[in-house]
Amino acid sequence: MKILLTGASGFLGQSIYKELSPLNEMTTISRTGSTLNVDLAKMIPELPHVDLVVHAAGKAHVVPRSMAEKDAFFEVNLNGTHNLLKGLEKSKVLPDSFVFISTVAVYGCEAGVMINESRFLDAKDPYGQSKIQAEQLVQDWCRKNNVICTILRLPLLVGKNPPGNLGAMIRGIEKGYYFNIAGGKAKKSMVLAADVARVIPLVAVKGGIYNLTDGNHPSFEELSASIANQLGKGKPLNIPLWFAKIMAGVGDLFGEKMPINNNKLNKITADLTFDDRKARELIQWKPMSVLNSLII
Repeated sequence: MKILLTGASGFLGQSIYKELSPLNEMTTISRTGSTLNVDLAKMIPELPHVDLVVHAAGKAHVVPRSMAEKDAFFEVNLNGTHNLLKGLEKSKVLPDSFVFISTVAVYGCEAGVMINESRFLDAKDPYGQSKIQAEQLVQDWCRKNNVICTILRLPLLVGKNPPGNLGAMIRGIEKGYYFNIAGGKAKKSMVLAADVARVIPLVAVKGGIYNLTDGNHPSFEELSASIANQLGKGKPLNIPLWFAKIMAGVGDLFGEKMPINNNKLNKITADLTFDDRKARELIQWKPMSVLNSLII
């Protein structure tokens, strides 16, 4: 196939390119280092005809500290998607399929067990809101243009040299300052970036909206122990819940610069898992276990 991949230089984009490039003709878009060096948030690109579009570009989830940072989510995730779709229209020959990489953050949940795709999209933060609006934009465009539409809602992505919270956990364990809280028993959904990449050709011809997880939903304790073992470190120590609550109270008084507050504590100690049975039933989703396959 002829495939257009946006966000090719990102963490997931690199896995997608590695998986798809050996057997397909790839055109990549990123700000730098790609076939087309384009800032989609600001430009409508000139695009070749392709069979499949995989839109993995986007601004990752961070806590915005200013109105400009809030606006950036919509500029990149929403306006960038709009410009990509306009570029496809300009190319005259539309793709057969469009795969949009979204996030479980669209559900707006900070706690919950086995949340499925039928749940109301209730995100209030700029990241989740921008992804909800981009999902709707893609679905409307695909429906209008008779393009097969697939939306993949992803939890924490796992792989070698990961960004974000997982990368911070690895560095903390390596340097000896990572601690589990309340035993690290809270379970969180995760998925290997390589598994997401592998399923894209299958799901692209099917269409639909899917949560993707590894199906095991490891706890912080299990994940940190696996990382520590690979690093040759001892099992991370634990902060009891009563002491963590005192620290969180202090964090509430002194603001975001503190390592923990009650909002963060609630997230850390609550289960948040997502149901991927739809993908298993409809697209033969057979992921590997994060704990068994993690290579840091």
